[in-house]
Amino acid sequence: MSILRELFGPSKDEIWRQLCSEIGASFVDGGFWHAKKVQARVKQWTVTLDIHTVSSGRSHQHFTRIRAPFVNADGFRFLVHRAGIFSELGKHLGMQDVEVGFPDFDRDFIIKGTDESHLRRFFASEKLRSLLQAQPSVRFEVLDDEGWFRADFPEGVDELRFQVRGVIKDTDRLKQLFELFAVSLDQLCSMGSAYQNRPDVEL
Repeated sequence: MSILRELFGPSKDEIWRQLCSEIGASFVDGGFWHAKKVQARVKQWTVTLDIHTVSSGRSHQHFTRIRAPFVNADGFRFLVHRAGIFSELGKHLGMQDVEVGFPDFDRDFIIKGTDESHLRRFFASEKLRSLLQAQPSVRFEVLDDEGWFRADFPEGVDELRFQVRGVIKDTDRLKQLFELFAVSLDQLCSMGSAYQNRPDVEL
């Protein structure tokens, strides 16, 4: 065993390859020009895990992100993140969140969206809420493009995305995140907010 492995544990690539073997996903080595990623098929959707690095001067911020493009049937979008020290300030500035009717969940998360009734239906899934509660850090949303990552989608295709700062090297946590995507996409379909057809998008 190498000294580096003893000091820092398994590498990201080792963890990701193990994840692939456990969930039946593919490890994609992007080579020199493209980042490595994990891709899993969830019914008709492709869910992609990768690391995005943002450089600012001499500093670099790494983000673990998981994404799945889907055909959005009604334009429903949302953003959910953990409540924090700035949550109350945000409310006072007019950034009102929606309570979805589950006291523990409403206490722990700030939830915003384009349709309050859709938010209540989406988060009515006990499994979905428990998977989010299991995550120590959360930014989970539906976007009509990749925002500051600047990738455009075809008309009618949106992106379900989970993103947190840092590199996740916990296989169980990553498995829970892929399960979160499977449950969420099914929930969007059951609400009529996602079509059950495969979007023509490559991530």
